Amino acid sequence: MPSVTQDTRVASAPVRTRTFIDLRRFAAEAAGSDPAGRNSWLDARRMLDLAPGPVSVAALSLEAGRGAVERLPGDEFILVLSGDLVIEAGGLRLALGADWSAVLPAGCSFAWRTSAGARVLVMRHAGPTSEAPGSEGAAPRLVDPTAARAPSNPPLADLLVGPTPQCHSHTDYRSADGAFSCGTWDSTPYHRRPMVFAHYELMHLLDGAVSFEDSAGRRGTFSAGDIVLMEQGAECSWLSTSDVAKVWAIYRPA
Repeated sequence: MPSVTQDTRVASAPVRTRTFIDLRRFAAEAAGSDPAGRNSWLDARRMLDLAPGPVSVAALSLEAGRGAVERLPGDEFILVLSGDLVIEAGGLRLALGADWSAVLPAGCSFAWRTSAGARVLVMRHAGPTSEAPGSEGAAPRLVDPTAARAPSNPPLADLLVGPTPQCHSHTDYRSADGAFSCGTWDSTPYHRRPMVFAHYELMHLLDGAVSFEDSAGRRGTFSAGDIVLMEQGAECSWLSTSDVAKVWAIYRPA
């Protein structure tokens, strides 16, 4: 009788192409109060499916009310999608409406409240902190879209198709380890060949429009008001035919 060998191998799940993600669509699909009835800053959130690592993105749905966080475990860039949100820490008070963003540094202590409920996008960087709760470095801060921007480096010349754009940037926050930063940026139109993103980048477009195409041929165009996440490892091109301005939150490892 022939011997029988059992094949115990398990087929691995297909690897998803890393690409750009429409975060407004994600947040709309994740909308609604938490089914477990939670109204906690750290718990009432739906997580975006990303590769395990120091970066996570979530849609946070808060019902009318208030709460507090004793010590935030990581840097959090927050962008209010709808409703009202007040953040208070020490003598600082940030009142945020729709399309306003802020940074809550790792280690900070704060209270929050919303009178009508709020939907918030959160990008967290789970990096180290050298700040003690309540210290100046751990204070929440607004990402100011009106801040003056200084000239910044354009895309690499060997990636450009056509003229070199004029770019400007302003940094509102940089983490203790230097890997996570947030601010604003603008540029004249340009076309860039596909490049592999060595970082995660959340972009909230303030003006203009951008078209992307990834390595699988998937295309998407985003315009003012849209929010897109570029995954680390994604290979994408860029095409803008008008001036573009954006709020950005970037995780770029050393």
